[in-house]
Amino acid sequence: MGLEVDLIFNLLVKKYLNPIVRIAFISTFLVLIASAILIAQQKIVGKVISIADGDTFTMLVEGNKQVKIRLHGIDCPEKGQDYGDVAKKHLSSLLSLHDSVKVIWKSKDRYRRTIGIAYSGQININEALLQKGLAWHYIKYDKNSEWSQMEAAARNAKLNLWSKPNPVAPWKWREKRD
Repeated sequence: MGLEVDLIFNLLVKKYLNPIVRIAFISTFLVLIASAILIAQQKIVGKVISIADGDTFTMLVEGNKQVKIRLHGIDCPEKGQDYGDVAKKHLSSLLSLHDSVKVIWKSKDRYRRTIGIAYSGQININEALLQKGLAWHYIKYDKNSEWSQMEAAARNAKLNLWSKPNPVAPWKWREKRD
């Protein structure tokens, strides 16, 4: 794909466009790239007002707007599942460490929740849950090899949900329940 972009760029910018149009084209292109980067790194800052489960909470942001957050790349045990309550309580304790929580926006899901990576101070909440053995790395939605290693380390140490002989992944548990 990089070769295709180079070819198009060379044809359009170097060969066919006069210098003024070339500058306008390059400027527009750079603005579009910068905008895409800013959108990809959009931050949401607010106060946590409720916790639904181990990987979902609601924030109150500027303008008294409520935003439901689903943690990106992890899946915690559900209510009624082993360690579901433990994951929820641990999330609550992590989020209550600071007055405000920052979420790096990744996307929206089909339930219109904001999917993101949450920080309480310098603590990456998604990673903290993996490291504590209270979440699966949801590789269907995230390919971060460091997060897979965090899950593996918690498994090897038999932390929390990994202390059970055959823990059931939340997505499989939801399939059986529905």
